[in-house]
Amino acid sequence: MNRPTPPPYNPEELAWWKSSASSENGACVEVARAPEGWMAMRDSKIPGSANILVPTAAFTVFVNGVQNGKI
Repeated sequence: MNRPTPPPYNPEELAWWKSSASSENGACVEVARAPEGWMAMRDSKIPGSANILVPTAAFTVFVNGVQNGKI
């Protein structure tokens, strides 16, 4: 199985955002559009820590599953 390779990117240059449903206690996930069809995710409490990259299509399937109560 060939796995897509994420492009090089600088997390500090991405425009991170939190869900409007996030609580004010800071315990949430932030997401950002990364280059070449990827989405980045990170822990909002530790923005300088490692982040996860997933293809935008997979992220969309995940979000739709959460919104529809399937995940």
